Amino acid sequence: MKYLVTFFWAFLIGQAVCYLGSALQSGAYNFPLSTGISLFVGLMAIIVASFVKPKQNMTKKA
Repeated sequence: MKYLVTFFWAFLIGQAVCYLGSALQSGAYNFPLSTGISLFVGLMAIIVASFVKPKQNMTKKA
């Protein structure tokens, strides 16, 4: 479920960023390209998050 939520938000935020970027540069908005880029960035975020995990504290309490 967390992967689905990550892809959903990556899609929404990616579309907003690409739309605003194309509007600021007076360019054409390309929906398929921005979808691919945003889902790729979401996939990279999931992969990086799987490698970056907090270390477990191995101290013993008395």
